[in-house]
Amino acid sequence: MARNDLRPIIKLRSTAGTGYTYVTRKNRRNDADRLVLRKYDPVARRHVEFREER
Repeated sequence: MARNDLRPIIKLRSTAGTGYTYVTRKNRRNDADRLVLRKYDPVARRHVEFREER
């Protein structure tokens, strides 16, 4: 089965300015807006917001 655009691969970039990213998939039907998650940034050594970039 081919991959489609319903669950695209996205990058979550740290707002701390460290350049650290997480790569994940999201369901575009449930989360149409840009995703913002609070995750651990090992460079900054604390939890910060990660915002979706396409």
